[in-house]
Amino acid sequence: MDKAERRLELLRAARDVFATKGYHAAKVDDIVARASVAKGTFYLYFPDKRSVFVELVDGLFSRLGSAILKVDVRADIEAQIKHNIRGIVAVLLDDPALTQLLLSFAPGLDPAFAAKIRSFYDGVKTLLRLSLDEGQRLGIVAEGDTSIFATFTIGALKEIFTESTDRGQAWPREQLVDQLFGLLQRGYLRIDHALEAPAEAPPKPAKRPRKRRPASA
Repeated sequence: MDKAERRLELLRAARDVFATKGYHAAKVDDIVARASVAKGTFYLYFPDKRSVFVELVDGLFSRLGSAILKVDVRADIEAQIKHNIRGIVAVLLDDPALTQLLLSFAPGLDPAFAAKIRSFYDGVKTLLRLSLDEGQRLGIVAEGDTSIFATFTIGALKEIFTESTDRGQAWPREQLVDQLFGLLQRGYLRIDHALEAPAEAPPKPAKRPRKRRPASA
């Protein structure tokens, strides 16, 4: 097994241990036991369990960012927005252990841990806000505070994924996509009001060349 594969194996083992035991109760011994490696091997890749957690969260955030594509109003807007929702759903449900950990954390136990969780949500909120700002510019998002719109969207997603991961309520993914799209459409989406290209101004009449007066003798 090469170094990249070993690192990935340790990350997966840590993710599973964090999900089952909780971040605070988990120990490096638990991670290496899960990965079936020596403790010294762990420290060849990570200085402590917090660094593993940080890398897991950063990786999830990166995948979420890659799932959100810029909307082109010249193409099918509904299909593009559903594609983005489908991508977000896939990223979170494909990694239920880490998603559950992010949803169920209790602040106050470890300031650094809580700060990392908050930075994750702040990053997601910024990602959504910038996307919504662009949507307003294109005319497909209603006027209003996009920071509040982003908070509303994150809250809806958190509740849905809490039901899916923590309480075992699994819905078909495409049903989730359709329901989330419908919720946003009844909220701040304005797909029918997409900006149209401004009408071209009528051409100005060409200036007639001035007649030159004959030179006086």
